[in-house]
Amino acid sequence: MSTGTGVVFPRVDPGDDSPRSTSAFGRRVAATALAPVDPVGARAAEQETNWRRGYLTHFRRLVEAGLLSPEAATTIASEGLRAIHDHMRVIQPGGEEIGLREIFDDRPGAGSGEQALATATVTGGGEAERELSLPYRGERLRGDALLRRLDAWVSSGVIEPSCAAAVREVVRNPDWLDLSDQQLVVLGAGAEMGPLRSVLRWGGSVVAVDLPRPDIWRRLLTVAGQSAGRLQVPVPAADALAGSTRSAPTDLAEHAGADLLHRLPQVAEWLSGVDGRLVLGNYVYADGATNVRVSAAVDALTEHLVHSRTDVALAFLATPTDVFAVPAEAVAQSTAAYERSSFARLARRPVRLLSGGRLLQRNYAPGADPGVNDSLVPQQGPNYVLAKRLQRWRATVARRAGGTVSLRVAPPTRTRSVVKNRALAAAYAGAHRFGIEVFEPATSNTLMAALLVHDLRTGSPPHEHPWQDEAYAAAHGGLWRGPYDPRSALGLAVVLGLGSAR
Repeated sequence: MSTGTGVVFPRVDPGDDSPRSTSAFGRRVAATALAPVDPVGARAAEQETNWRRGYLTHFRRLVEAGLLSPEAATTIASEGLRAIHDHMRVIQPGGEEIGLREIFDDRPGAGSGEQALATATVTGGGEAERELSLPYRGERLRGDALLRRLDAWVSSGVIEPSCAAAVREVVRNPDWLDLSDQQLVVLGAGAEMGPLRSVLRWGGSVVAVDLPRPDIWRRLLTVAGQSAGRLQVPVPAADALAGSTRSAPTDLAEHAGADLLHRLPQVAEWLSGVDGRLVLGNYVYADGATNVRVSAAVDALTEHLVHSRTDVALAFLATPTDVFAVPAEAVAQSTAAYERSSFARLARRPVRLLSGGRLLQRNYAPGADPGVNDSLVPQQGPNYVLAKRLQRWRATVARRAGGTVSLRVAPPTRTRSVVKNRALAAAYAGAHRFGIEVFEPATSNTLMAALLVHDLRTGSPPHEHPWQDEAYAAAHGGLWRGPYDPRSALGLAVVLGLGSAR
């Protein structure tokens, strides 16, 4: 793989000629995380000969081993993070290679001079929305209509009851929506699943970070100008736009942005100077191995800001296509759905016979408490899963240290990154036949923004075990409460959805 510059993977062995291997790194992180809790599992991960296909087993084991106790889950999280920070590397612009842990050490010119960042501010001229509304299938649901939709989702197993309860609490407290008393940092501001649009629409204050690409910023600045909120963006300190307040930006898009892979010290210095309570929201995404690189960079930034400031809350979105422990109530609903499924009665036996038992398996063993839902999708690959698991580990460690953390499982969503993959697009198109609801981006990001508001206003106190923190208020789209093990239905969903996939 290409090394590039900025945050990069470590070499397999010391020496300039050794390759940088994403598979070797993934094995190392999984083995290190498991070692104190599950030495046998650590050894299995370490000796995996085909990581790109075999990773599914080991990422499930990382969750199952954590179920032994809260201490086990926290140990796995902290050891996994330690492995990432110990081994990821940074190639400086001049070619010098340092460890990720060294990136914020004082170095000549780091975060200062011509490379330093300053702030340009856009204040919108719109009227703030003071009532929670949710775009859904061509309508805008609010009031009783929104509450009925929440009830319908709970009844069909699309969201957890705690998710509906949290959103209802936001509906009852519309003044919570205005986040102008906080500084919401949206890393990956252009992401379809991020809360930027909702928070600005509600009149909040957003600090946006994304790549210095004018197409991204033209879109975001237009949204900000039409909103009731305030958007702060990074620009070069020497730029004439720094410090400006503009309601109708024209040329700011050509100057805004910062690359987290290559300008991490400058971004850290810039965010350290933001006044007010900081809510650091991680919504970054990139294709392939770059996703791990940028996620590691963001985690280094997170650790740095948490240690240098006393007012940092953290926010994440967890992918539903991962492994989670789920409550006994979800297992019971899934079991009941399996027994009464008309599709199952008609097709399950011949399909399972023809597939050698691989298709249409039960989601859980009846009575499991907690159950383990394995919704990993092989097509997404080990780099995607590691990047998302890293965020869950950071949330666990921060929450156990007493920090305010919002990590919520988001529903399956037709984002651009999903629908460009033909197999995933087809699977999503056929998923409704197996009790799964796939959301449109506007519905997902508004719902998840409402859950973020709830967590920030209530403090999101921790549960007894980290798995319960992750399961609380989850909007999994039905993956947890459907009748079938998701991967055992994936192939059929693809076949059934090929005709209707966009």
